Amino acid sequence: MYRATHVEINLHNIKNNIKTILEKYNDYKYYFGVVKGNCYGHGFETINTLIENGINYLAVSSLDEAMKIREINKDIPILCLQPIDTSFLDICSKNKITLTVHSLHYAEEIKDIKEPISIHIKIDSGMSRLGFDDKQDLKNAINTLGHNKNINIEGIFTHMGTTGIADIYRKKQLEAFADITNLIDLNMFKIIHIDRSITMLCQEKIPFCNGIRVGIAMYGYGQKKIERTFIDKIKYSLKRKIYNIPERNYDEINLTPAFSLYTKIIQVKKIKAGQLVGYGMTYKADNDMFVATAEIGYYDGLNLNYNNNYVYIKNKRYKIIGTINMGMISIAIDNTIKEGDTVELFGNNITAKDAARNANTTVYQLLTCIPEFIPRMYIKERKED
Repeated sequence: MYRATHVEINLHNIKNNIKTILEKYNDYKYYFGVVKGNCYGHGFETINTLIENGINYLAVSSLDEAMKIREINKDIPILCLQPIDTSFLDICSKNKITLTVHSLHYAEEIKDIKEPISIHIKIDSGMSRLGFDDKQDLKNAINTLGHNKNINIEGIFTHMGTTGIADIYRKKQLEAFADITNLIDLNMFKIIHIDRSITMLCQEKIPFCNGIRVGIAMYGYGQKKIERTFIDKIKYSLKRKIYNIPERNYDEINLTPAFSLYTKIIQVKKIKAGQLVGYGMTYKADNDMFVATAEIGYYDGLNLNYNNNYVYIKNKRYKIIGTINMGMISIAIDNTIKEGDTVELFGNNITAKDAARNANTTVYQLLTCIPEFIPRMYIKERKED
């Protein structure tokens, strides 16, 4: 670690988040820890913390991610949510990587596999992304795969495109799932999983599902209860009646973010009123002021809109000014700030969700865009504010 820019991951918070989720949503048998995108930027070093606290299946987006996990844990079941090239089926079988089968063509390609492998069937229930959207294709695929004793048809799933709180799409997707699967017997599947973190927090459990995919919630990001204005309440009430949408709101659940991003001040300058700061000279000092330069930039994952954000230094808030550089940012400070002081981009004082909102992005994108080369420091104890 040759510079001060680093991430701190609080494993204690992750542990408590998982325990809170499993206690509140305790009527599932399979808890899929979705760990794609380097565990939402938190690093694969969090894997064993997830498993030790009740996550009993993992889900990734690629075979590369699955193989990284196999270096850490040899036994946990791993589902690859995206199709894997059939030239790597032997690697999947050897390492017990569960495949997603998303089309009749793919089923035909793997039907003669000579080694044992588990699969989950993906249904496209309305996102027009991956999955079966034709009931006859689905039936034919299952019949095709069912003739090979090496293939364990273990699960079936789909992905919800919305929360379903103020829209009809959840209901439409559930209806589509039922229609696409009505030529097969769902009882043949050991695992059925549809909901994910956000729908887990704001919808009743789907009765026939015994699996839940938990991603961002494990890392401390839930949803706040929706506070509607009087007009919004009227509109929502009318919409509910017209489309028969159940009354739902986000569950109150105590989740604590685990990801903090820090850097340090590398220079402090006092500038005169009228002086300009940064590329494009986009910031002009109204008065004499102090400006600090910190060693972090868009190469480190901060998008160009991050200049709408604040940082915290010595638990006090300061504004980012000028443009985000490749490896540096400028901050309007006061005379209490010195070279070498620690800068919090997000953490105890400002959450990644708030920082993402200020930067006109999502917490998913913000966390996963912090590169893997930024060192992660893992903390096992509760960190005091």
